[in-house]
Amino acid sequence: MRRRGWTVLMGALLAAFLVYLIGQAPVRYVILGPGPTFNTLGQYDGKSVIQVTGKPTSTSDGQLRMVTVNITDNITLLEAMKAWFDPHEKVVPRELIYPPDQSNQQVEQENKEAFTASQSSAETVALRELGYPVLVTVTDVVADGAAAGKLAKGDVIATVDGTPVTSAQKLQDLVRAKPAGSTLAVGRVRAGATETVQITTKPADDGTPRIGVSVENKQPHDGIDITYHLENVGGPSAGLMFTLGTIDVLKPEDLTGGKVIAGTGTMDDEGNVGVIGGIAQKLVGAKDDKATYFLTPAGNCAEAKANAVAGLTLVKVDTIDSALTALEEIRDGKPTPSC
Repeated sequence: MRRRGWTVLMGALLAAFLVYLIGQAPVRYVILGPGPTFNTLGQYDGKSVIQVTGKPTSTSDGQLRMVTVNITDNITLLEAMKAWFDPHEKVVPRELIYPPDQSNQQVEQENKEAFTASQSSAETVALRELGYPVLVTVTDVVADGAAAGKLAKGDVIATVDGTPVTSAQKLQDLVRAKPAGSTLAVGRVRAGATETVQITTKPADDGTPRIGVSVENKQPHDGIDITYHLENVGGPSAGLMFTLGTIDVLKPEDLTGGKVIAGTGTMDDEGNVGVIGGIAQKLVGAKDDKATYFLTPAGNCAEAKANAVAGLTLVKVDTIDSALTALEEIRDGKPTPSC
């Protein structure tokens, strides 16, 4: 080979080596991809995902699958470029997942706490749907707060200005619906007796109206004990599917109609379904695990439609009641609210 040929070859090899080195450089991005899905009516690590004692349970022919997103951190430029052209993955700045003022451990802890909170809300909403009302019970009264002398530990707060208080969240919403300094008619239940007291709210340091009590949701439910068994999952987006799964386990009827139904969405104590992240990747994961319907938060519908997966019907839901209605329509073969 002539000298010029060797020069070209060595130049090409050197260029390839440089490209390789550049490709191995770390970048401040993460890759979002389809994660595993879990049947809330099934098993995980040899145990039921939803474990219930104190009441008979039922089984279902179908599945209610919660979906997840897989996050790949510490990636190289080459990996980022490869994922960029993969229609099932998304490359996003690392700061969106791991804020610079928090460690990975702090983020993971927050995600675990959000996951636990989603299970608590799922239990609250599911039991209320099954006929066990929430009793918003006072656990503490601030000595110089607005409710001092009006409410006491153990009182149940039943209404505010005539509106039923169905959860601690509902109480907060009703108190904050009027500016600080407003007088509220608060219906309390004490020792079985119901009466109304007038409480004038006081502003917190940030101006938010407060009545100066701590409360908790209590549900008398005939000794039913519910435990959720699922590990290495974080965030609040499983709330909807945990709620539906809990109802299905405790009701004789099969909510699934024998179908594989996936879904996502946060769940608050009032039964509202909230938006989530990673919808495009979750749709792919659902389809990979044979789902034919996907319960989609109304606020995610536009993004879900833009990333629709063939063979997966998008069903719009915004509350637990709309989700239950949608499942009934799926069982009956009727048209469902579509995104």
